[in-house]
Amino acid sequence: MRFLPSNLQQKRCQICSKESPEISEKLGVCKECILTQHQEAMEIINKTRVKYRLKYNLTIAPPKTAKGLACGDCVNNCRLGEGEIGFCNLVKNVNQKLVRLAGDEKNGLFSFYYDPLPTNCVASPFCPGGTSSGFPKYSYVDGPEIGWNNLSVFYQACTFDCLFCQNHQYRKGVHLSKPSRPEVLDNAIRKDTSCVCFFGGDPAAQIRHTNAVGQLALSRAKKEKRIIRVCWETNGSAKPELMRKSTEIALESGGSIKIDTKTFDEELNFALCGTSNKFTYFNLKEIGKRINDRPETPLLVASTLLIPGYIDEDQVEKIANFLASINTSIPYSLLAFYPAFAIDDLPTTSKEHAERCFKIAKKQGLENISIGNKHLLR
Repeated sequence: MRFLPSNLQQKRCQICSKESPEISEKLGVCKECILTQHQEAMEIINKTRVKYRLKYNLTIAPPKTAKGLACGDCVNNCRLGEGEIGFCNLVKNVNQKLVRLAGDEKNGLFSFYYDPLPTNCVASPFCPGGTSSGFPKYSYVDGPEIGWNNLSVFYQACTFDCLFCQNHQYRKGVHLSKPSRPEVLDNAIRKDTSCVCFFGGDPAAQIRHTNAVGQLALSRAKKEKRIIRVCWETNGSAKPELMRKSTEIALESGGSIKIDTKTFDEELNFALCGTSNKFTYFNLKEIGKRINDRPETPLLVASTLLIPGYIDEDQVEKIANFLASINTSIPYSLLAFYPAFAIDDLPTTSKEHAERCFKIAKKQGLENISIGNKHLLR
Protein backbone atom coordinates (compact mmCIF):
# COMPACT_ATOMS: atom_id res chain seq x y z
CA MET A 1 0.00 0.00 0.00
CA ARG A 2 1.33 3.43 -0.97
CA PHE A 3 2.35 5.61 2.00
CA LEU A 4 0.38 8.82 2.42
CA PRO A 5 1.24 11.83 4.59
CA SER A 6 -0.63 11.65 7.91
CA ASN A 7 -3.21 14.23 6.92
CA LEU A 8 -3.93 12.39 3.65
CA GLN A 9 -4.54 8.97 5.18
CA GLN A 10 -7.99 7.46 4.69
CA LYS A 11 -10.20 8.08 7.74
CA ARG A 12 -13.59 6.53 8.43
CA CYS A 13 -16.87 8.12 9.49
CA GLN A 14 -18.07 6.43 12.68
CA ILE A 15 -21.70 6.63 11.53
CA CYS A 16 -21.83 5.74 7.82
CA SER A 17 -18.37 4.09 7.52
CA LYS A 18 -17.47 6.25 4.52
CA GLU A 19 -13.69 6.53 4.06
CA SER A 20 -11.82 9.60 2.84
CA PRO A 21 -8.68 11.63 3.64
CA GLU A 22 -11.11 14.56 3.98
CA ILE A 23 -12.84 13.12 7.05
CA SER A 24 -11.30 14.30 10.31
CA GLU A 25 -10.58 11.46 12.71
CA LYS A 26 -10.72 14.06 15.51
CA LEU A 27 -14.32 14.87 14.57
CA GLY A 28 -15.12 11.23 13.86
CA VAL A 29 -17.90 11.95 11.37
CA CYS A 30 -18.31 13.19 7.81
CA LYS A 31 -20.17 16.34 6.79
CA GLU A 32 -23.13 14.41 5.35
CA CYS A 33 -23.78 12.66 8.67
CA ILE A 34 -23.49 15.95 10.56
CA LEU A 35 -26.31 17.31 8.40
CA THR A 36 -28.51 14.22 8.17
CA GLN A 37 -27.87 12.47 11.51
CA HIS A 38 -27.07 15.52 13.56
CA GLN A 39 -27.82 14.32 17.09
CA GLU A 40 -25.77 11.15 16.73
CA ALA A 41 -22.94 13.09 15.09
CA MET A 42 -22.88 15.65 17.90
CA GLU A 43 -22.55 12.94 20.53
CA ILE A 44 -19.35 11.81 18.79
CA ILE A 45 -17.97 15.30 18.09
CA ASN A 46 -18.62 16.53 21.62
CA LYS A 47 -16.19 13.96 23.00
CA THR A 48 -13.42 15.93 21.30
CA ARG A 49 -14.94 19.29 22.22
CA VAL A 50 -15.17 18.39 25.92
CA LYS A 51 -11.57 17.21 25.92
CA TYR A 52 -10.28 20.54 24.64
CA ARG A 53 -12.62 22.71 26.72
CA LEU A 54 -11.47 20.94 29.89
CA LYS A 55 -7.83 21.24 28.83
CA TYR A 56 -8.13 25.04 28.92
CA ASN A 57 -10.51 25.17 31.90
CA LEU A 58 -13.38 26.51 29.82
CA THR A 59 -17.10 25.99 30.37
CA ILE A 60 -18.18 22.96 28.33
CA ALA A 61 -21.31 24.51 26.82
CA PRO A 62 -23.25 27.77 27.17
CA PRO A 63 -25.00 27.57 30.60
CA LYS A 64 -28.79 27.49 30.38
CA THR A 65 -29.89 27.46 34.03
CA ALA A 66 -33.64 28.06 34.04
CA LYS A 67 -33.64 30.86 36.64
CA GLY A 68 -30.07 31.96 36.01
CA LEU A 69 -28.89 35.48 35.19
CA ALA A 70 -29.00 36.24 31.45
CA CYS A 71 -25.94 37.81 29.84
CA GLY A 72 -27.34 38.41 26.36
CA ASP A 73 -24.28 40.02 24.76
CA CYS A 74 -23.96 37.31 22.10
CA VAL A 75 -25.79 34.49 20.37
CA ASN A 76 -25.07 32.08 23.24
CA ASN A 77 -27.34 34.03 25.62
CA CYS A 78 -25.83 32.28 28.64
CA ARG A 79 -28.10 31.97 31.68
CA LEU A 80 -25.81 31.64 34.65
CA GLY A 81 -26.70 29.90 37.88
CA GLU A 82 -24.85 30.80 41.10
CA GLY A 83 -21.10 30.35 40.53
CA GLU A 84 -21.46 29.49 36.85
CA ILE A 85 -19.15 31.02 34.23
CA GLY A 86 -20.17 31.99 30.70
CA PHE A 87 -19.05 30.18 27.56
CA CYS A 88 -16.62 33.04 26.81
CA ASN A 89 -15.07 32.61 30.27
CA LEU A 90 -15.47 36.32 31.01
CA VAL A 91 -18.82 36.47 32.83
CA LYS A 92 -19.75 34.90 36.18
CA ASN A 93 -22.72 34.79 38.54
CA VAL A 94 -21.40 35.91 41.92
CA ASN A 95 -24.01 36.10 44.68
CA GLN A 96 -26.74 36.51 42.06
CA LYS A 97 -24.94 39.40 40.40
CA LEU A 98 -23.49 39.28 36.88
CA VAL A 99 -19.77 40.07 37.18
CA ARG A 100 -17.53 40.60 34.15
CA LEU A 101 -13.87 39.75 34.33
CA ALA A 102 -13.42 41.78 31.15
CA GLY A 103 -15.22 42.84 28.00
CA ASP A 104 -17.24 45.78 29.26
CA GLU A 105 -16.73 49.51 28.72
CA LYS A 106 -14.06 49.63 31.44
CA ASN A 107 -11.77 46.63 30.95
CA GLY A 108 -10.77 44.24 28.21
CA LEU A 109 -8.43 41.27 27.81
CA PHE A 110 -6.22 41.83 24.78
CA SER A 111 -2.75 42.17 23.33
CA PHE A 112 -1.75 44.42 20.43
CA TYR A 113 0.98 45.05 17.90
CA TYR A 114 1.70 47.26 14.88
CA ASP A 115 1.31 45.65 11.47
CA PRO A 116 2.82 47.52 8.48
CA LEU A 117 0.30 48.27 5.73
CA PRO A 118 -0.79 46.71 3.51
CA THR A 119 -1.40 43.69 5.76
CA ASN A 120 -2.75 40.20 5.07
CA CYS A 121 -6.09 41.34 6.49
CA VAL A 122 -9.18 39.69 4.99
CA ALA A 123 -10.36 43.06 3.68
CA SER A 124 -6.96 44.11 2.27
CA PRO A 125 -7.90 43.42 -1.38
CA PHE A 126 -10.79 45.89 -1.02
CA CYS A 127 -10.02 48.40 1.77
CA PRO A 128 -8.21 51.78 1.87
CA GLY A 129 -5.14 50.21 3.50
CA GLY A 130 -4.50 47.88 0.59
CA THR A 131 -6.02 49.70 -2.40
CA SER A 132 -6.96 53.17 -3.63
CA SER A 133 -10.44 52.64 -2.16
CA GLY A 134 -11.66 55.60 -0.10
CA PHE A 135 -8.92 58.05 -1.11
CA PRO A 136 -8.65 60.87 -0.08
CA LYS A 137 -11.40 60.93 2.58
CA TYR A 138 -10.53 57.62 4.24
CA SER A 139 -6.98 56.97 3.07
CA TYR A 140 -3.72 58.89 3.13
CA VAL A 141 -2.46 57.35 -0.11
CA ASP A 142 -3.93 56.81 -3.59
CA GLY A 143 -3.03 53.13 -3.45
CA PRO A 144 -1.66 50.80 -0.73
CA GLU A 145 -0.76 52.79 2.40
CA ILE A 146 2.92 51.87 2.41
CA GLY A 147 4.69 53.55 5.33
CA TRP A 148 1.60 53.46 7.55
CA ASN A 149 0.58 50.83 10.09
CA ASN A 150 -2.43 49.05 11.49
CA LEU A 151 -2.93 48.78 15.26
CA SER A 152 -3.87 45.09 15.47
CA VAL A 153 -5.79 44.27 18.66
CA PHE A 154 -6.10 40.59 19.59
CA TYR A 155 -9.00 40.04 22.01
CA GLN A 156 -8.35 36.99 24.18
CA ALA A 157 -11.75 35.33 24.39
CA CYS A 158 -14.33 33.95 21.96
CA THR A 159 -18.05 33.33 21.64
CA PHE A 160 -17.47 30.32 19.36
CA ASP A 161 -15.46 27.14 19.96
CA CYS A 162 -14.09 26.32 16.50
CA LEU A 163 -12.29 22.99 16.49
CA PHE A 164 -10.26 24.27 13.52
CA CYS A 165 -9.30 27.54 15.28
CA GLN A 166 -6.40 29.29 13.54
CA ASN A 167 -5.64 31.48 16.58
CA HIS A 168 -6.22 29.04 19.43
CA GLN A 169 -3.51 30.61 21.59
CA TYR A 170 -6.16 32.93 23.07
CA ARG A 171 -7.33 30.02 25.20
CA LYS A 172 -4.14 30.39 27.21
CA GLY A 173 -4.05 34.16 27.07
CA VAL A 174 -7.41 34.57 28.80
CA HIS A 175 -5.77 33.27 31.98
CA LEU A 176 -2.52 35.22 31.64
CA SER A 177 -3.49 38.74 30.57
CA LYS A 178 -4.40 41.64 32.81
CA PRO A 179 -7.69 43.48 32.10
CA SER A 180 -6.97 46.95 30.68
CA ARG A 181 -8.98 50.08 30.01
CA PRO A 182 -9.92 51.32 26.50
CA GLU A 183 -7.55 54.27 26.96
CA VAL A 184 -4.58 51.88 26.73
CA LEU A 185 -5.42 51.23 23.09
CA ASP A 186 -6.34 54.83 22.34
CA ASN A 187 -2.93 55.90 23.64
CA ALA A 188 -1.29 53.21 21.50
CA ILE A 189 -2.43 54.93 18.29
CA ARG A 190 0.71 56.45 16.75
CA LYS A 191 1.07 59.26 14.23
CA ASP A 192 1.72 56.67 11.51
CA THR A 193 -1.31 54.54 12.48
CA SER A 194 -4.09 54.83 9.91
CA CYS A 195 -6.35 52.03 11.09
CA VAL A 196 -7.27 49.92 14.12
CA CYS A 197 -8.48 46.34 13.73
CA PHE A 198 -10.11 44.18 16.41
CA PHE A 199 -9.78 40.42 16.00
CA GLY A 200 -8.96 37.42 18.20
CA GLY A 201 -10.26 35.04 19.64
CA ASP A 202 -13.15 37.20 18.65
CA PRO A 203 -14.07 40.79 19.52
CA ALA A 204 -17.73 39.70 19.80
CA ALA A 205 -16.95 38.40 23.30
CA GLN A 206 -15.80 41.88 24.35
CA ILE A 207 -17.76 44.06 21.97
CA ARG A 208 -18.63 46.66 24.59
CA HIS A 209 -14.91 47.26 25.09
CA THR A 210 -14.24 47.46 21.34
CA ASN A 211 -17.02 50.02 20.96
CA ALA A 212 -15.50 52.12 23.74
CA VAL A 213 -12.09 51.99 22.03
CA GLY A 214 -13.70 52.83 18.70
CA GLN A 215 -15.40 55.91 20.13
CA LEU A 216 -12.09 57.12 21.57
CA ALA A 217 -10.39 56.61 18.21
CA LEU A 218 -13.15 58.56 16.45
CA SER A 219 -12.76 61.43 18.93
CA ARG A 220 -8.99 61.43 18.42
CA ALA A 221 -9.40 61.50 14.64
CA LYS A 222 -11.77 64.47 14.82
CA LYS A 223 -9.64 66.37 17.31
CA GLU A 224 -6.41 65.83 15.37
CA LYS A 225 -8.17 66.16 11.98
CA ARG A 226 -6.76 62.91 10.71
CA ILE A 227 -7.78 59.47 9.42
CA ILE A 228 -8.16 56.54 11.83
CA ARG A 229 -10.26 53.74 10.36
CA VAL A 230 -11.79 51.35 12.90
CA CYS A 231 -12.45 47.76 11.81
CA TRP A 232 -13.78 44.51 13.25
CA GLU A 233 -12.88 40.98 12.16
CA THR A 234 -15.50 38.81 13.81
CA ASN A 235 -17.76 35.78 13.61
CA GLY A 236 -20.69 38.21 13.78
CA SER A 237 -22.23 36.58 16.88
CA ALA A 238 -22.54 39.74 18.99
CA LYS A 239 -25.93 41.03 20.09
CA PRO A 240 -27.34 43.04 17.13
CA GLU A 241 -27.91 46.13 19.28
CA LEU A 242 -24.20 46.20 20.19
CA MET A 243 -23.18 45.36 16.64
CA ARG A 244 -25.10 48.38 15.39
CA LYS A 245 -22.86 50.63 17.48
CA SER A 246 -19.80 48.97 15.96
CA THR A 247 -21.26 49.50 12.49
CA GLU A 248 -21.79 53.22 13.12
CA ILE A 249 -18.17 53.59 14.23
CA ALA A 250 -16.84 51.67 11.23
CA LEU A 251 -19.11 53.62 8.88
CA GLU A 252 -18.03 57.03 10.14
CA SER A 253 -14.32 56.21 10.37
CA GLY A 254 -13.98 54.57 6.95
CA GLY A 255 -13.45 51.14 8.50
CA SER A 256 -15.13 47.82 7.77
CA ILE A 257 -16.92 44.98 9.52
CA LYS A 258 -15.34 41.74 8.33
CA ILE A 259 -17.61 38.81 9.15
CA ASP A 260 -16.24 35.29 9.02
CA THR A 261 -19.15 33.22 7.71
CA LYS A 262 -17.81 29.87 8.82
CA THR A 263 -20.77 27.76 7.66
CA PHE A 264 -24.26 28.23 6.28
CA ASP A 265 -26.16 25.32 7.81
CA GLU A 266 -26.66 25.79 11.53
CA GLU A 267 -26.13 22.06 12.20
CA LEU A 268 -22.67 22.32 10.70
CA ASN A 269 -21.93 25.43 12.75
CA PHE A 270 -22.86 23.62 15.97
CA ALA A 271 -20.59 20.73 14.97
CA LEU A 272 -17.54 22.75 13.93
CA CYS A 273 -17.96 25.87 16.08
CA GLY A 274 -19.91 24.72 19.12
CA THR A 275 -22.84 27.10 18.79
CA SER A 276 -25.41 28.76 16.51
CA ASN A 277 -24.68 31.08 13.57
CA LYS A 278 -28.11 32.73 13.85
CA PHE A 279 -26.78 36.15 14.84
CA THR A 280 -24.07 35.97 12.17
CA TYR A 281 -26.64 36.02 9.41
CA PHE A 282 -28.89 38.55 11.12
CA ASN A 283 -25.95 40.94 11.52
CA LEU A 284 -24.81 40.37 7.94
CA LYS A 285 -28.22 41.46 6.73
CA GLU A 286 -28.43 44.44 9.10
CA ILE A 287 -24.97 45.76 8.20
CA GLY A 288 -25.61 45.07 4.53
CA LYS A 289 -28.50 47.53 4.59
CA ARG A 290 -26.00 50.31 5.34
CA ILE A 291 -23.57 49.63 2.47
CA ASN A 292 -24.92 52.38 0.22
CA ASP A 293 -24.55 54.91 3.05
CA ARG A 294 -20.81 54.95 2.25
CA PRO A 295 -20.07 53.84 -1.30
CA GLU A 296 -16.44 55.06 -1.30
CA THR A 297 -15.09 51.94 0.40
CA PRO A 298 -16.72 48.66 1.53
CA LEU A 299 -18.44 48.70 4.92
CA LEU A 300 -19.04 44.95 4.97
CA VAL A 301 -16.66 42.16 3.93
CA ALA A 302 -17.40 38.44 4.26
CA SER A 303 -15.01 35.50 4.33
CA THR A 304 -15.14 31.71 4.52
CA LEU A 305 -12.41 29.22 5.42
CA LEU A 306 -12.46 26.36 2.90
CA ILE A 307 -12.10 23.26 5.09
CA PRO A 308 -11.59 20.13 2.96
CA GLY A 309 -14.49 17.71 3.33
CA TYR A 310 -16.63 20.09 5.37
CA ILE A 311 -16.77 23.58 3.84
CA ASP A 312 -16.99 23.11 0.11
CA GLU A 313 -19.11 24.19 -2.86
CA ASP A 314 -22.53 23.62 -1.30
CA GLN A 315 -21.78 25.79 1.74
CA VAL A 316 -20.11 28.50 -0.36
CA GLU A 317 -23.02 28.49 -2.80
CA LYS A 318 -25.53 29.06 0.01
CA ILE A 319 -23.39 31.75 1.68
CA ALA A 320 -22.72 33.58 -1.60
CA ASN A 321 -26.40 33.42 -2.53
CA PHE A 322 -27.32 34.94 0.85
CA LEU A 323 -24.76 37.73 0.44
CA ALA A 324 -25.91 38.48 -3.11
CA SER A 325 -29.50 38.75 -1.86
CA ILE A 326 -28.33 41.59 0.39
CA ASN A 327 -26.04 43.41 -2.04
CA THR A 328 -24.02 41.97 -4.93
CA SER A 329 -21.17 44.42 -4.21
CA ILE A 330 -20.30 42.78 -0.85
CA PRO A 331 -16.66 41.60 -1.11
CA TYR A 332 -16.28 37.88 -0.39
CA SER A 333 -12.93 36.30 0.43
CA LEU A 334 -12.38 32.53 0.22
CA LEU A 335 -9.55 31.52 2.54
CA ALA A 336 -7.26 28.50 2.30
CA PHE A 337 -7.37 26.19 5.32
CA TYR A 338 -4.34 25.02 7.26
CA PRO A 339 -4.70 22.12 9.75
CA ALA A 340 -4.70 23.52 13.28
CA PHE A 341 -5.90 23.00 16.84
CA ALA A 342 -8.18 19.94 17.19
CA ILE A 343 -8.69 19.41 13.47
CA ASP A 344 -5.05 18.91 12.54
CA ASP A 345 -5.56 15.76 10.48
CA LEU A 346 -7.03 17.27 7.31
CA PRO A 347 -5.07 18.40 4.25
CA THR A 348 -4.70 22.06 3.33
CA THR A 349 -7.15 23.42 0.78
CA SER A 350 -6.38 22.37 -2.78
CA LYS A 351 -6.16 24.80 -5.66
CA GLU A 352 -9.01 22.91 -7.36
CA HIS A 353 -11.20 23.22 -4.23
CA ALA A 354 -10.62 26.98 -4.09
CA GLU A 355 -11.28 27.45 -7.80
CA ARG A 356 -14.51 25.44 -7.69
CA CYS A 357 -15.75 27.54 -4.77
CA PHE A 358 -14.71 30.75 -6.53
CA LYS A 359 -16.74 29.81 -9.62
CA ILE A 360 -19.83 28.80 -7.65
CA ALA A 361 -19.71 32.08 -5.66
CA LYS A 362 -19.37 34.02 -8.90
CA LYS A 363 -22.46 32.30 -10.30
CA GLN A 364 -24.52 33.70 -7.41
CA GLY A 365 -23.93 37.21 -8.73
CA LEU A 366 -21.27 38.53 -6.34
CA GLU A 367 -19.04 41.08 -8.03
CA ASN A 368 -15.98 41.12 -5.74
CA ILE A 369 -14.54 37.71 -4.86
CA SER A 370 -10.97 36.89 -3.90
CA ILE A 371 -8.99 33.83 -2.83
CA GLY A 372 -6.81 34.44 0.24
CA ASN A 373 -3.81 32.59 1.67
CA LYS A 374 -2.93 31.35 -1.81
CA HIS A 375 0.50 30.27 -0.59
CA LEU A 376 -1.22 27.47 1.37
CA LEU A 377 -3.02 25.95 -1.61
CA ARG A 378 -1.74 22.51 -2.57
